Amino acid sequence: MRQISNHLPTAELQALDAAHHMHPFTANGALADKGVRVITRASGVHLTDSEGNEILDAMAGLWCVNIGYGREELAEVAARQMRELPYYNTFFQTTHVPAIALAARIAELAPGDLNHVFFASSGSEANDTNIRMVRRYWELMGKPEKTVFISRKNAYHGSSMGSASLGGMAAMHAQGGLPIPGIVHIDQPNWYAEGGEMSPEEFGRARARQLEDKIAELGEDRVAAFIAEPVQGAGGVIIPPESYWPEIQRICDAHEILLIADEVICGFGRTGNWFGSQTLNIRPDIMTIAKGLSSGYAPIGGSVVSDAVAEVIGRGEFTHGYTYSGHPVAAAVALENLRILEDEKIIEHVRDVAAPHLAKVWAGLADHPLVGEARSLGLLASIALTPDKATRARFASDPGTIGTICRDRCFANNLVMRHVGDRMVIAPPLIITPEQIDEVVRRARRALDEAQERIEAEGLMRAA
Repeated sequence: MRQISNHLPTAELQALDAAHHMHPFTANGALADKGVRVITRASGVHLTDSEGNEILDAMAGLWCVNIGYGREELAEVAARQMRELPYYNTFFQTTHVPAIALAARIAELAPGDLNHVFFASSGSEANDTNIRMVRRYWELMGKPEKTVFISRKNAYHGSSMGSASLGGMAAMHAQGGLPIPGIVHIDQPNWYAEGGEMSPEEFGRARARQLEDKIAELGEDRVAAFIAEPVQGAGGVIIPPESYWPEIQRICDAHEILLIADEVICGFGRTGNWFGSQTLNIRPDIMTIAKGLSSGYAPIGGSVVSDAVAEVIGRGEFTHGYTYSGHPVAAAVALENLRILEDEKIIEHVRDVAAPHLAKVWAGLADHPLVGEARSLGLLASIALTPDKATRARFASDPGTIGTICRDRCFANNLVMRHVGDRMVIAPPLIITPEQIDEVVRRARRALDEAQERIEAEGLMRAA
């Protein structure tokens, strides 16, 4: 039975949206012609749109709604904090209880000596903080020439001028004069698409050693830091070969390069540990956090900083900050979110129940004629679409053509599954049950069948 909340008819909402609302990462003119989907409420792992359709959200919003939708506890905490202290800043030698408590809690959860937090409102802001903090660190260390950041092609680190420059998305760099100076990129560890005849282990080491080659090319005295996601998220859920991260860690240690792990997607349980760095045995000097920190219920992010880096930064004034750094309502919501993750053993559920089940049933999609690879780590999963499994070939059509067809069939089957080029990716809420995972896979397979029918009908089943 369809249930519709009290709101304007969908067509009127779509018209208002088209008239006034500019969407991110969107050709807004084309969207206005098509008409947006209007989401009106959500509960657990499901969304409801303005027409009353129930949609299975296998992307957890935007990789972020870790504890699922509709948790009254977070609404109550937010309301209580708004009544008590709706806002105050953390400038001018001032603080407040939610920021104190959240920073201390994050320090307890973070691995190693990552005991200090500089708050922001998003991962983009936090990565901009990292650029300034790292350069200030080396300046205070008497090495002001160490300013260059090395990142990876096809990485995503945010959408501001600094964070988008750190990222390696070609489409983003084609607009707005990106990247800014002092940021360079090496190749990603995507064995399926770029590994050729190498084994995954050989390829992982080879891609990691590009970092050492780039350091040698630029000069160790100029390189400040290497930044990477433990698992590339927006780049297509690229799970690196097991040989990759140990070699990256060795290179950073050997060459006095700070290592920044962008945990915006991997953090707070998604890989079956609190942080992806723990899952992949990374020892970062700085971690970028956001998204799952509040499960998306309030905008908050931050940089989690090691004792060594924080001590140096603390030697003088760090002339950087945001109006909403450590916002009391966002901090209170994040604290309650972390309590729920811990008390309800949601991360243990990921590690022991949900992730093993997803790994088993997701791998079964590899038998579909369109699928060349089906991989998962924790509750991150992807499938690579191909016209030729044996050669791991790309489609002859423009990148993303096939992925868009598949995504549209997912939406038609009330499943939110995202496409990245011609890869399909999911990152469902961490509370998802085995039965709900089975339903995700059923709908995904139906969408693949329908996409294959259209691809063949349009003569698109051709290798590049």
